[in-house]
Amino acid sequence: MVDVQSQLAAVSREIGSEEVDGFPSRVQTLSQTYPSPIDDVWDAVTSADRIARWFQPISGALMLGGRYQIEGNAGGEIQECQPPADGAAHYKATWEYGGGVTWLTVRLTAEGEDSTRFELQHIARTDDVPAEFWDLYGPGATGVGWDGALLGLSLHLTGGGGPKPEDAETWAYTDEGRAFYRGAADAWGAAHAADGADPAAASRAADSTYAFYTGQTPPSTEE
Repeated sequence: MVDVQSQLAAVSREIGSEEVDGFPSRVQTLSQTYPSPIDDVWDAVTSADRIARWFQPISGALMLGGRYQIEGNAGGEIQECQPPADGAAHYKATWEYGGGVTWLTVRLTAEGEDSTRFELQHIARTDDVPAEFWDLYGPGATGVGWDGALLGLSLHLTGGGGPKPEDAETWAYTDEGRAFYRGAADAWGAAHAADGADPAAASRAADSTYAFYTGQTPPSTEE
């Protein structure tokens, strides 16, 4: 079983708007501290064998300048890769999906010998996201998916019981899965409002996101 409320509370979420490389962009950030040393967390997020055990199967050259492909998902190029040194590590990659390109940065920071802070930053150019899509789902469209990834990494690093990657879609329809996705969608709704969105609009977007991840019709599109 998954301790849904503890996992949701363990993640920090933030959405911001800033100019990146001269383009207005939205920056989503998630972070969680795991009870594992930085070398182990680095291996878990860079080894193809281990990534498949908590996220999805991945192929390609997982090295600086290499290209990767996640099975049934995004691919891209690894633009930066700095293994652990002096308590820090990071990598940066493009996230290419459906003809669009966004950018990911993963940073690790050692917090003592046996604890590591994991931070994931996802950047998308504002003009590349259709306004109607953003209005309907807000940041939860991608943020809730990353919440699922952080849950998977947590279960992998701690040996906790819970859904394996291949069972994630089925798990979303269970009471436990629905509770997780409801909480994650609401948390992104709160982050959206904190960034200046109208609270009512942020709440509606959270409802649509929750419906999407649990196989329902988004409330705003129901007849």
